[in-house]
Amino acid sequence: MPQHAMGDKPFASMPQLVCPVALDDGGDCTPPSRRASLGSPLSLGALRPAPHGPPDSCSQPLCQPRAQKHGGRAAPSARYTAVGPQSSECGWRAFAPACLQAFNTPRGFLLFLSAASFLQGMTVNGFINTVITSVERRFDLHSYQSGLIASAYDLAACLCLTFVSYFGGSGHKPRWLGWGVLVMGVGSLVFALPHFATGPYEVEVDEDLGACPANRSSVVCGGQAAGPSGYQLVFMLGQFLHGVGATPLYTLGVTYLDENVKASYSPVYIAIFYTAAILGPAAGYLIGGALLNIYTEIGRRTELTTESPQWVGAWWVGFLGAGAAAFLVAVPILAYPRQLPGSQRYVVVRASETHQQKDSGHRAASSPDFGKTIRDLPRSVWLLLRNPTFILLCLAGATEATLIASMSTFGPKFLESQFSLSASEAATLFGYLVVPAGGGGTFLGGFFVNKLKLRGSSIIKFCLACTLTSLLATLVFLAHCPNVPMAGVTAHYNGSALPEGHLELVAACNANCSCRAEHYSPVCGSDGLTYYSPCLAGCQGETAPGPGGQKVYRRCRCALRNLPSGPGHAAAGKCPATCRSKPLLLVLMFAVIVFTFLSSIPALTATLRCVCDQQRSFALGIQWIVVRTLGGIPGPIAFGWVIDKACLLWQSQCGRQGSCFLYQNAAMSRYMLIAGLVYKALGFLFFAAAYVLYRPPTASSHGLEVSLPSQSSASDSPSDLQLQSNV
Repeated sequence: MPQHAMGDKPFASMPQLVCPVALDDGGDCTPPSRRASLGSPLSLGALRPAPHGPPDSCSQPLCQPRAQKHGGRAAPSARYTAVGPQSSECGWRAFAPACLQAFNTPRGFLLFLSAASFLQGMTVNGFINTVITSVERRFDLHSYQSGLIASAYDLAACLCLTFVSYFGGSGHKPRWLGWGVLVMGVGSLVFALPHFATGPYEVEVDEDLGACPANRSSVVCGGQAAGPSGYQLVFMLGQFLHGVGATPLYTLGVTYLDENVKASYSPVYIAIFYTAAILGPAAGYLIGGALLNIYTEIGRRTELTTESPQWVGAWWVGFLGAGAAAFLVAVPILAYPRQLPGSQRYVVVRASETHQQKDSGHRAASSPDFGKTIRDLPRSVWLLLRNPTFILLCLAGATEATLIASMSTFGPKFLESQFSLSASEAATLFGYLVVPAGGGGTFLGGFFVNKLKLRGSSIIKFCLACTLTSLLATLVFLAHCPNVPMAGVTAHYNGSALPEGHLELVAACNANCSCRAEHYSPVCGSDGLTYYSPCLAGCQGETAPGPGGQKVYRRCRCALRNLPSGPGHAAAGKCPATCRSKPLLLVLMFAVIVFTFLSSIPALTATLRCVCDQQRSFALGIQWIVVRTLGGIPGPIAFGWVIDKACLLWQSQCGRQGSCFLYQNAAMSRYMLIAGLVYKALGFLFFAAAYVLYRPPTASSHGLEVSLPSQSSASDSPSDLQLQSNV
């Protein structure tokens, strides 16, 4: 938009200024020196007052422009009104040092907002999903209980989104964002609290533990009588605070960026913001996976190894660091002003792209005073519910959110089961998938919208193509890795397959060992079979260090039966898995993640463009409520329940059922395939309907309202003019 000098005379002590003028050459009564240039967009130089006019000369209309018809409507007009002065300096109240003003730009705000989204992604979608298996093991949780913990985040968001997006949308957005990051930091500290509140994690490990004959006195239940799963509520509280704190990020944060940059740059800024949110989980998987290699009781020695099913890593360390980092990130965000300098000039450009509804309700919604009181809330909701494009985009987002939330929670567990990996190895591998696929897909989505100059229905068509591609890639779950044969669980002791759901742990080779089911410590026999424990492998108890440092049990009678000659032995840990489908699974899972996230920024941009300017924050809030209510909350719970159905072997200790030791890989892949196809197909249908029902914007229905500061100085620039859409 062209910029012109404001003249030598400031607007000091000028009362309310109302100057309706035509945007076309319809009114000739305005003096040439004060008439806007009509060969270009609205010329701000036309607003310069007469050098010798009275201070209230503009309190009445300068002229009555000629009525012109444009499809039955009058020509678009601009109305200029005065608004109170607003500080656009960066600082905390009265403390606004000059050195901070270098960061008082959209790029500066994007830096700190991206740091907050990175931190949120690393904590909620990274650390929690990485440590979920260790937390289940440490506190005897089921997968559906883990799903409840994960869903507490979305439950909090649903409860807070209406309030935050409605009042925060017309309030001081950076302050809402800063306090939200602080609450998120408190949630991280609460999530780590059970480690310090419960007793130390102690597992009796003896060289003869589980050997034949079994030591009947080795099972201790005293420390578990109270049931550590009671800490599930503490975990849910921590996740609830995470959800409360993160609520402003993806509603107010997005709209604040969109309001303070050019419309053509907005998808790029939002893509960078969301890319940081995707890289956060990747860092969480990598850092969390490394921390899981450290024993949870730091400083204590243990005989357990990372391959042991009783091993629990230092799951809590990452949350302490995330809590401290949240406080550091919140401080600079709280310093930003309500509007960045020079941001007001971008509102008219955004309004010209807005999908308009031609009725009195949307004219009221475009008023600057709309949405500032609770009385406007029902009308705001009603206007959004009457927007079919908005509703369909919300439903499409809910289907995608179901798969994203579920795979984020249980993706590492899926890889751990399919490829027979340890918890830390599975988390690290999943992180390697998410880094380039999720982060790259998110950034490229915004880049393509900007590079291809996609607008309106073209954005939705792009989302359609991405959803169809990811739907086809979901067929990857037709393939799966076979379970490693385990004697008595998936195979007979002679190596033949065992019917699914049947356990035959006792055989002739271990009948005299009196083995206990509580002693689950898998070993790999020299015959290639995995055994439930050294006792059930018939090992006599002599141990020696193997080539890799793991324990090796000698004289294993069950392993000896399958060898032609020589003594049988067994090494601690499961036998190595061989899976021909592993490369195919990883490549197509990568494709599913890429194309799922490739449509995220275009879909968000389409949402911002299909509602009125005054309703953007509230619309994103309502959209997140729909997405979380229909996708984010029930998704992990339902997937956790389904994954529990695929469990072959449950932990049993002191008469209570604990976490799952072993899953049926074929059943797990089958459930993933069904869920993926159903939700991806629904998403495709919702995007297709949104594309059909989308109506292009009607620029002729726009009016422009320009508000001038009531106080100004000679140094004021045209960017101090606030331009608002008035339909």
